Amino acid sequence: MKTLIALSVAAAVLLSAQAAEAKGCIKGAIVGGVAGHYAGHHGMLGAAAGCLYGRHRAKQQERDQDRQQQSQDNGRT
Repeated sequence: MKTLIALSVAAAVLLSAQAAEAKGCIKGAIVGGVAGHYAGHHGMLGAAAGCLYGRHRAKQQERDQDRQQQSQDNGRT
């Protein structure tokens, strides 16, 4: 029950953050929190790690999309 309350509070805090910073974090935190809970009752640790990984992946995908768009724009000129 404590984990559920903590995840709810964490989600509320993350939702109030700017969209650019929270991109990928919420989904990663949910998945990490659930995985951490079942892997030895470490839901908060899993949520934090999932948030960091989610943000990393979101930034990586954004960079890849920017590179792809730039290469398409260079091909048109």
